[in-house]
Amino acid sequence: MLKQVTMAATGLVLGLSMTAQAGTLEDVQKRGSVSCGVSTGLAGFSQKDEKGKWSGIDVDVCRAVAAAVLGDADKVQYKPLTAKERFTALQSGEVDMLSRNTTWTLTRDVSLGLNFAGVNYYDGQGFMVSKSLGVSSVNDLDGAAVCIQAGTTTELNLADYFRAHGMKYTAITFDTSDQTRSGFESGRCDVLTSDQSQLYALRIGLKKPSSAMVLPEVISKEPLGPVVRQGDDAWFNVVKWSLAALIEAEFLNVTSSTASKLAKSGTPEQQRLLGNTGDAGSKLGLDAKWAYNIVSQVGNYSEVFERNVGSGSPLKIARGLNAQWNKGGIMYSNPIR
Repeated sequence: MLKQVTMAATGLVLGLSMTAQAGTLEDVQKRGSVSCGVSTGLAGFSQKDEKGKWSGIDVDVCRAVAAAVLGDADKVQYKPLTAKERFTALQSGEVDMLSRNTTWTLTRDVSLGLNFAGVNYYDGQGFMVSKSLGVSSVNDLDGAAVCIQAGTTTELNLADYFRAHGMKYTAITFDTSDQTRSGFESGRCDVLTSDQSQLYALRIGLKKPSSAMVLPEVISKEPLGPVVRQGDDAWFNVVKWSLAALIEAEFLNVTSSTASKLAKSGTPEQQRLLGNTGDAGSKLGLDAKWAYNIVSQVGNYSEVFERNVGSGSPLKIARGLNAQWNKGGIMYSNPIR
């Protein structure tokens, strides 16, 4: 009987929790802004300039959601969070969503009360070393001191890889990516490991970027994407399909500069995406122009990628896996219809 009462009480608490979490869409609309958890500063993903303006591929996901919900991509309140802080901040309601280079894993998806809304960047863990170290492969790093950010999947992947290959290492952990870079630059460690995208971002922040190199090996899968709380399907749908709209717009050849014209004279698929036909907006609880607002104000996925981490950025990262599925990559959106 006691077990039944306990289970009933647990179910009641979970039910109340889910009820309390519901209604984020309405809260955002009343507040007039989206509260978005981002990194404390990572070039290309989420970084604030000297004027206080945020930019990056993760920031643009926040902006896409604001454009869809509020009609204005600039109505975002950014909350810088460390890797250790991010999930607690989302669980507690401190932020409405995370868009913070966060890897989608089974444990995070099923045991933290969170839902991943898709993938905005396919990544993998790599290693950066000083060229003076004279190594060309991760397999040359037996006994190395490794700078690593705490609270990340990087820690677990590193332990798995070195154990599997019979190698030893000393972990030097830090709370932020900037601290890991400083530790690497000051010589506290021989190697810095993180997602490869972060390594490129951290390298350009070194006093002498050319003194470091990224090793060729990639030892993990790191699908990065936005995250919301479980128990609020309406908000989950909005974030999920806002990301999908960026990806689908590229596939349909709709850009920020052509959206206005194609909304009226484009193909049936283009007009449906941009709200001239169909009822996708009402099904999401949004204005018919929700996706048009995203594309016209933020751009399509290609525009977001290239200006933040690709050819139009200091990082110069090739599309690779993040190219569209029909152009050699695996980036793919479900149909918006």
